[in-house]
Amino acid sequence: MARTSNYSGPKFANGNYKSYQREYDGQRLQIKKRAALNRENRRRGTYGNGDGRDVSHKRDGSTTLEIASKNRARVGKQRKA
Repeated sequence: MARTSNYSGPKFANGNYKSYQREYDGQRLQIKKRAALNRENRRRGTYGNGDGRDVSHKRDGSTTLEIASKNRARVGKQRKA
């Protein structure tokens, strides 16, 4: 069975998704969030050392250190449901 794409709608038409993502990532709030996580990664000594760990946000607003793939996989699970 062929897998169909979940990417449809005007946002994804004509391959324009990258420009939408660039615009979203450039928003002030997103830059602040990314900078805060990078700062926390540096503080914990895990930034750029190749250990595969990442600082992620928890539901209560605190941060935790976890394997990067688990952090990113959890977001996908929420969207698929």
